[in-house]
Amino acid sequence: MNRVLRNPLPAVGRMLGRRRTVMRVAPFIVVLERLVRRISRGRHGVLDVAGLPSMELTVLGRKSGVPRTVSLLYVPDGQDNFLLVGSNWGRPQHPSWSANLAAADYAEIHSRGERFKVRVRRLTGTARDRAWERATDRWPGYSMEQGMVPERPFRLFELTRL
Repeated sequence: MNRVLRNPLPAVGRMLGRRRTVMRVAPFIVVLERLVRRISRGRHGVLDVAGLPSMELTVLGRKSGVPRTVSLLYVPDGQDNFLLVGSNWGRPQHPSWSANLAAADYAEIHSRGERFKVRVRRLTGTARDRAWERATDRWPGYSMEQGMVPERPFRLFELTRL
């Protein structure tokens, strides 16, 4: 009998991501994510350890022009595409990285020890609706977070590897 062992942590992460209590501890997760990324020189983060896809996104500040780097959960979307959802853990304001990304044509990703440039496209209309469905299939917690702030539709981006 040939059994394939699967990592149970992604399912656990998706289950925990549906709980509002997780949103309360989000600032601690962010600090821990930065620490683990610094120690591993960007190769791994807490989300990676949990079996969830994560990246460091670097994009120029829309006002300052200074490169800004943030660790984010992403949704793989085919071979060379990545979806980013500006959920901000269900808080009322958009995350600052999403405003910078909305003003950018290009950004840089550092994930799993690899660094590369991507083209940025903010999704709207039916393209956004289709991508939202794919994102919530992969990470159901986005639906719960959106329910926490229904007056603020999350910004949704597609990043395509160059």
